[in-house]
Amino acid sequence: MSIKILTDSASDLPLEFFHKQNVTCIPLRVHLNDKEYLDLETIQPKEVYEAIRNGAMPKTSQASPTALYEAFEEVAKSGDSCIYIAFSSELSGTYQTAMLMREDLLAEYPDFQFSIIDTKCASLGQGLVVHYATQLLNKSLSFEDTCQQIKKYASTMQHIFTVDDLDFLAQGGRVSKASAFVGGLLNIKPLLHVEDGKLIPIEKIRGRKKVLKRMLELMEERGSNFKDQTIAISHGDDEETALQLKDMIQEKFGCTSFIINQIGAAVGSHAGPGTIALFFLEDVIA
Repeated sequence: MSIKILTDSASDLPLEFFHKQNVTCIPLRVHLNDKEYLDLETIQPKEVYEAIRNGAMPKTSQASPTALYEAFEEVAKSGDSCIYIAFSSELSGTYQTAMLMREDLLAEYPDFQFSIIDTKCASLGQGLVVHYATQLLNKSLSFEDTCQQIKKYASTMQHIFTVDDLDFLAQGGRVSKASAFVGGLLNIKPLLHVEDGKLIPIEKIRGRKKVLKRMLELMEERGSNFKDQTIAISHGDDEETALQLKDMIQEKFGCTSFIINQIGAAVGSHAGPGTIALFFLEDVIA
């Protein structure tokens, strides 16, 4: 019996990661122009960013109960154990729905070893937790110890990111409207982080170059041993800036392991084009 890792599309990992690591990705839903799509399956991030640039306001909804139940049941039938690494419960109802599906499933499969972990993370912060979880599977840990290690990764994951327009997050309820200050005309860029699973604005900085420099300063303040961990950068259709940030991190900290990917359709519907997000652990977990 082995452990099967599942997550959802809010993890923003590259599709090839899921195939290579045998991780099941359950799609969140995107609603655009009166149609419903499945993130990474029937709609791609670039379509969402182009729609936003053309004035559309996509909305999102949690993964469907049916999709969650079917994914969980497939593992139950296989005889394997299951760990579902979920999008922050403060940003989506997916975790709560998954817990309800787990209750239903255990009524039918009472011996099924199954844990759902609320990462309190988003985008590649969640994705990095999944990345480290797959590495744990090679260490012959018990199911309980594997779950505990994954929770440690989630609890020490740092998120530092900037968006071009906080109004996208405010309209989707991801930050309070009071926090959604407007700075576009003055080239003011907000810096945010994640605190207990919630998106919290922390600073306003004038100019993209200064924002990237400040992200590195915060990285140095909040983390350590960067050369011994994987650094993740996700972007809202702005690979050039993501690679620029990677080069700055490489030069300053000597990091060699990176995951860089475009923010998916679900998270991107709220973050908007131009978002740059940086993720790392506070320290390496042995």
